[in-house]
Amino acid sequence: MRSRAHHLKGHPIHPVLVSFPIAFLVGALVFDAVGVGLGRPGWYTAAKYLSGAGLVLGLLAAIPGLVDYVWAVPPDSSASRAARRHMLLNVTAIALFALAFWVRGAAGVAPDRPIIALELIAVALLAWAGFLGGTLVYRNQIGVDHRYAGAGKWREIAVPLRPGEAVVVAQAGDLQPDQMMLVRAGSRRIVLARSAAGWTAFDDRCTHHGGTLADGTLACDTVQCPWHGSQFDVRTGAVLAGPAAEPVGTHRVEVVGEQVRLIL
Repeated sequence: MRSRAHHLKGHPIHPVLVSFPIAFLVGALVFDAVGVGLGRPGWYTAAKYLSGAGLVLGLLAAIPGLVDYVWAVPPDSSASRAARRHMLLNVTAIALFALAFWVRGAAGVAPDRPIIALELIAVALLAWAGFLGGTLVYRNQIGVDHRYAGAGKWREIAVPLRPGEAVVVAQAGDLQPDQMMLVRAGSRRIVLARSAAGWTAFDDRCTHHGGTLADGTLACDTVQCPWHGSQFDVRTGAVLAGPAAEPVGTHRVEVVGEQVRLIL
């Protein structure tokens, strides 16, 4: 699912920024421990500044992360639950480092054991959050923009939600056969697809773990979820291959002239 917070070349911003606070905050713990252990004030003085820089950069990295959580992560999915835990762990780690930074006082003050313990717990939480972040990228493909060649580039639009009414969502030439796009209608996510059967529309939620079908592949009137490989008939929503056991919802599409209209 393509990241919403990305720079001009399409690379997600959040993974770029998180490297800095992780390095600074882990470095603060290491410098504090070495400084206290060896009796070197210069080390734990540097740790104070590393901690301050890590806190600022951590808050900066959280901004594109929050944007992707709201816009790129499919709601009501296993990825959404992992992203929520990822966010809460990082917020807790930042809060613990901020507490240690504030309690410690001036830069030249040696950290006592409770402060180092707080930093140690925070680093452990950062590691746990990093594991979940890797799961989101490598298993759930959050932030991965891979739909090229026959599948076309990633596309999405937002339209008003008007139940029972036909809403224009595309022009006849916008999609080639076996291409899809994501339509956000209010809080609902619908996949508009052009297959051998013509124009179809179905819910953007695999019934297995909630993966985004708009990010999958389409061939022979069959859409495949990119997370675990479940396959559905785009005309009826029926399950063609598991692990999904329930069909996906489908919606009416009509073509009037050059306009493609969706009816929810």
